[in-house]
Amino acid sequence: METQGGITVQRALELPALRGGLPEVVAGGDRLNRTVRWVHAGEVPNIASLLKGGELLLTTGLGLGTRPAEQRAFVHRLAERGIAALVVELGPRFTRLPASIVEAARTAGLPLIQLHREVPFVSVTEEVHTEIVNGHYALLQQAEEVYRQCTRALLEGGGIPQVLRVLADFTANPVFLETADGQLLYAAGTGTGPAAADPLQVWEGLRGQRSAREAGPPSGSVLVDVPGGGHGAGAVRARLVLLAVSGPLLPVHRMAAERAAGVLAVVLMQARQEEELAARGRGDFLTDLAEGRITAEDAPAQAKVLGFRPGDGPLLPVVMRLAPELHPSGNWALLARAVLEELASVGVPVLLGVRPVEGRVPLLLGLRSESERTAVADRVAAALRAGLERAGMAGPARAGAHPPVVVVGVPGGWAAASAGLRHAAETAAAAQGLPDRPWYDARRLDIDLLLWRLRDHPDLAAFVDRAVGPLLEHDRTSRPPLLPTLQTFLAHAGRKAETARELHLNRQTLYNRLARISELLGTDLDDPQTVLALSLALRARRHTP
Repeated sequence: METQGGITVQRALELPALRGGLPEVVAGGDRLNRTVRWVHAGEVPNIASLLKGGELLLTTGLGLGTRPAEQRAFVHRLAERGIAALVVELGPRFTRLPASIVEAARTAGLPLIQLHREVPFVSVTEEVHTEIVNGHYALLQQAEEVYRQCTRALLEGGGIPQVLRVLADFTANPVFLETADGQLLYAAGTGTGPAAADPLQVWEGLRGQRSAREAGPPSGSVLVDVPGGGHGAGAVRARLVLLAVSGPLLPVHRMAAERAAGVLAVVLMQARQEEELAARGRGDFLTDLAEGRITAEDAPAQAKVLGFRPGDGPLLPVVMRLAPELHPSGNWALLARAVLEELASVGVPVLLGVRPVEGRVPLLLGLRSESERTAVADRVAAALRAGLERAGMAGPARAGAHPPVVVVGVPGGWAAASAGLRHAAETAAAAQGLPDRPWYDARRLDIDLLLWRLRDHPDLAAFVDRAVGPLLEHDRTSRPPLLPTLQTFLAHAGRKAETARELHLNRQTLYNRLARISELLGTDLDDPQTVLALSLALRARRHTP
């Protein structure tokens, strides 16, 4: 089936019913390779409005009109509609086609055929439709054969590359598997043709740049979604991309790609489940280590089984905590893979796990020396955030979500790593709501951690109310609010000039506000004890109702 999804006008003329009408092509003889999608018979002047394109129109000419202008308009409307060909049966209406009709067809590039003998239009319709249906069935058989080959490749121990190679060989064009956001996962080329040398070069040229992906698929290419079985962001797990490099891509190639996408969906689902189980297993190990269920003596051997070989340098504990709205619905397997790929550029051994219920990503990193803690922490924090965005759990796709909290502990041996992971995990919870930073040093948040541990104690809420309650009540009923002024004043350790600059206030306005705050709270803002108490109260306020 050269036309892939129909038959050509030429093939229709060769079928017995039309052949029996002694067809004569009087215009558009060079367009007989057009695809006939359907057959329609009609005699009304406005027949073009009833067509969708691709039809072989059969008529005796009653609707063509009697005047040349009507006849030309009739033909042009059909050509604009995109029909495959016009077949006119000569008889009572026309003994020969008028020159106006023939010239209009030639001008429009529309194949025009006249039948010199009467034929039953119903026989023509049956024969052409049977041929089209048989052709569709043949295409389905070809696509099903590709599906069987893909399945056989998996049963014989192959994976995604083998499935893509089956599809590439069938289409004689390179085939790619992308993530839902357009990142390349796998590529497969054909044994012959210009794409055979290196399909990655084809990818870089046609899809590699972000601008190329945002502009849409190249002309003649085929994109097929690999379903993820979920809703929203999870509805598409990946995309098959077929690029027309060695030859055109036909409808049967799309059909085959759709069958292959079903196979790939199963493979990716299984891989994701295995990947998530592995990531959870590493997360369980790191949690057991943090909570003392694994001793410092036993930990190195178990970590080695999990692929972590840090060497003799110190271990650096790190914990990323996600905002509650991002878990437990997040794609944790994709997150673990994306973060690990980002961490590959950090250049140190890493053991990464996930804890979906708590919304945590614990890590251990093997440093060469304690001196590289800050540099490694910078790179790890950037990698964690980049992986989170790649997994669709941060960035524009999650507008409005709170940013993740990354806490870096103190480097040391296995015993220190146990305590460091526990400390970092608790500190990450205590840091929720603090101003966003690339990462927090666990050593600098001990006060926040202490207040977080006291969050359910009624004395903490009472302390906050005594210290800043009148100010909070003022801000609920009056303007301008004074709490931001106090927060900025305390953040700058009472330095009024810096406070005024940050708040864009002149000094007198700031002095007036600080005096009002002192009056409301009955305190002296120049007293160090007062400043300490207010600072603690504002920190504690994040953890109280």
